[in-house]
Amino acid sequence: MDAERLRPLLEGERPYASIYFEDSHDTEDAAAQLELRWRGLHHELTEQGADTAVIDEMRRAVAELPAPVGQSGRAVIADATGVLLNEHLIRPTPTVVRVSPLPYLVPMVEHGYDSPAYLLVEADHRGAELTVYRHGRVHAETVDGAGYPVHKAAGAENAGYKDPQPRSEEAARKNIRTIAVRVTELIDDQTTGPVFVVGEVQARHDLTAELPDRVADRVVALTVGARDSGYDPDEIRDRIDAELLTRRLAHIDAATRRFSAEVDRPSAVAVEGLGPVCSALNHGAVETLIVGEIGAATVVTDAGFTVVAAGPDALSEYGAEPAHTVRADEALPTGAVAVDAAVVRTDERISPADGVAALLRYPVASGPDAP
Repeated sequence: MDAERLRPLLEGERPYASIYFEDSHDTEDAAAQLELRWRGLHHELTEQGADTAVIDEMRRAVAELPAPVGQSGRAVIADATGVLLNEHLIRPTPTVVRVSPLPYLVPMVEHGYDSPAYLLVEADHRGAELTVYRHGRVHAETVDGAGYPVHKAAGAENAGYKDPQPRSEEAARKNIRTIAVRVTELIDDQTTGPVFVVGEVQARHDLTAELPDRVADRVVALTVGARDSGYDPDEIRDRIDAELLTRRLAHIDAATRRFSAEVDRPSAVAVEGLGPVCSALNHGAVETLIVGEIGAATVVTDAGFTVVAAGPDALSEYGAEPAHTVRADEALPTGAVAVDAAVVRTDERISPADGVAALLRYPVASGPDAP
């Protein structure tokens, strides 16, 4: 999962309350079932010492988010001031309640909708509707081409006028170039990811041909509808979700294959186990954190939760005083997000030592936590 999407959670005021639960709406008594689940969540939050005002805010968040269609999970994360995240999950999840100094992110990594920034272009030879989706924020604008007309007038060839076809074709090319310029500006300004393009085949082809290679390489053509007659938003959403899921699974697959290839090499850019992963995090060298079955393992941190180690002695060797003992499945993912690393949840294809591994930006010299 993209670190940028989760980074705002690290800026909260401790303690954090993290809850995950099933939020399916595929039965007639779904609302009653949700109320029963909330009673259990409320009780557990209270038992773990969550502030009453925070629990009330979480209850409102649970009630206010529109019900999903069919089976779903839910994630709600709050800090001492209120709710920071309130989202549906891809599938139902076991109930988890944590009140701790750090947010619990692993279920979000595994089951959350990973929605990277992307650009949707609804184009024809006259103009385009451009919509940037970026981590919950939406920016929409219209590009109206200045080149008109783009269609040859009916009957013009028999009216004794000069053939308008060359002028019409040039107008269409001019409009496409205008769209391409604006698309490129949006990509360069906002570091958007995929560019989903919908429209008739020739318009999609012409637009892609006008884009610089760095932008054209991001284009994903969606064969839905037409700009004149409108597009089915649900169909577009389904196509985009399918593509993003495919990319997510491909990223996980690539991470596991790269780990398997690198972990046993000298000067490898892959490490496993609590000690080596903590060392890599402290050096800011982690590119992708791979989370497996960490269980209830703990690590120690300094007072500011900025240095993490497998034990007090290792932490002291960084010049830091041990101040907190926290769960590794909370500290390592938040540490990865803090250094702008991606976080993925592994499956049975690999079983790293201590349930955790990391792909590195560069090899890390042996440090206090190294084996």
